[in-house]
Amino acid sequence: MIEVFMTVNYKDRNYHTNVIVKKEMTWEKIKQIAEKQVKKQWDI
Repeated sequence: MIEVFMTVNYKDRNYHTNVIVKKEMTWEKIKQIAEKQVKKQWDI
């Protein structure tokens, strides 16, 4: 497992988030997880 720090653009704002993923995971999948995490946190 590794921790990846990402910047996600959501509703024209940048959010910094970190995700813990398996080393073998692709960047596309990591990006999807980070975007889902940000949307879940900031979607009111």
